[in-house]
Amino acid sequence: MSAKIYRDEDADLGVLSNKKCAVIGFGSQGHAHALNLKESGVEVVIGLYEGSKSKAVAEELGFEVQETGESVKNADVIMIAVPDTKIAEIYTSAIEPNLAEGKTLLFSHGFAVHYETVKLPENINVIMVAPKGPGHIVRRQYTEGKGVPSLIAIHQDFTGDARDIALAWAKGIGGTRGGVFETNFKEETVTDLFGEQVVLCGGASALVKAGFEVLVEAGYQPEMAYFECLHELKLIVDLMNESGIAGMRFSISETAEWGDVSVGPKIIDASVKERMRDQLKVIESGEFAREWIKEYEDGYPRFNKIREEEAAHPIEEVGARLRSLMPWIKKREVKTGGAQASYS
Repeated sequence: MSAKIYRDEDADLGVLSNKKCAVIGFGSQGHAHALNLKESGVEVVIGLYEGSKSKAVAEELGFEVQETGESVKNADVIMIAVPDTKIAEIYTSAIEPNLAEGKTLLFSHGFAVHYETVKLPENINVIMVAPKGPGHIVRRQYTEGKGVPSLIAIHQDFTGDARDIALAWAKGIGGTRGGVFETNFKEETVTDLFGEQVVLCGGASALVKAGFEVLVEAGYQPEMAYFECLHELKLIVDLMNESGIAGMRFSISETAEWGDVSVGPKIIDASVKERMRDQLKVIESGEFAREWIKEYEDGYPRFNKIREEEAAHPIEEVGARLRSLMPWIKKREVKTGGAQASYS
């Protein structure tokens, strides 16, 4: 049975018209949700800790900024838009003490709720609105009159209108333009982590680097390896995004298609799929979440070491040099060293 798709006509922004909304955090997702909601006519304040560097940015964009606890106390709907590892401490220190009966807590990812890093009272709504794209894309699509498909989930419906609030928020950020799908916190969390780790980020980057290394180690120029293993990947992904795998194969040469269907399964074979199943179990059991939270609590020792090693990979130097020759490629400033990347 196909999932119901909610569109603009299924959501009423008026549900938020008499509600004060607070966005806690002003990073990738937080700034996109806040700006899109504001331009949709919703009253939004930003909640930040004392001394946050984001305060000046938010105020420059026209937002009232309040201390986190104050914003929670004053708001009816509170979006938690901070990194997964930091949610528990912020929730305990500033959010939980200021929650009152009937308020709505909104998450953009189910990690904290599914893995129970926060203890939620029963007399509030707990919902999720999760755009299927990073914040800068959520923002850009909205300004272009489009929208990123989004997920909603209802964990607790204390007031009886939690779904209406979720749909209104999704409409306010542009999600109903692209289609909104209902899920639950477990499904969103597990599938999101799985996709990031084994396909979209972990799998793709490992495959790209391995292909680059094989060609360079065999004596081929690193520039050729970069073009074939990284640069052209976007062209293929764009084709798949536009018309599926079959559409991509229709658009490439027969030689490329034959290489795809005859060689691809030899590289990504049954053993890879089995390791994917193993990683799914690691995610489902909570082992990954516990390991990641401990890494954060220890000060990111392994994470920072790996980041440094990855940034020094030859593909990065070659890529930076080649991209500088292509001014039409949009440049993004990536600030490493924190838990989140920033995009200029």
